[in-house]
Amino acid sequence: AGGHHEKIDGTGYPNKLRGEQMSLPARIMAIADIFEALTAADRPYKKAKTLSESVKILYFMKKDKHVDPDLFELFLSTGAYKDYAEQFLRPEQVDTVNIDQYLDSKKPPPPPQPVPAKAAE
Repeated sequence: AGGHHEKIDGTGYPNKLRGEQMSLPARIMAIADIFEALTAADRPYKKAKTLSESVKILYFMKKDKHVDPDLFELFLSTGAYKDYAEQFLRPEQVDTVNIDQYLDSKKPPPPPQPVPAKAAE
């Protein structure tokens, strides 16, 4: 679970892993952790963001090579962001998101390849 603070560009922690050096679960958890933190309404130090604000922030994190671009596209194209929002966000947070502006491809990306167990450590 500690790997979810790594970034695709190698600037994360604790091991400064780059891209495919990160395990697939760590790359998935990174997106989930950021999205949950952005939308969380139970943090006394910040206001919960709307769905569209959160997706936009994640998009810029993708462009800055902080999160896996293929997994970000999968997160949007499968509707996972919307499923989470409908189940866990407050109604006032759930607004319309035009995902086409955030997708580099109009078709779902290929699934990411798992990292060999040795590299994931």
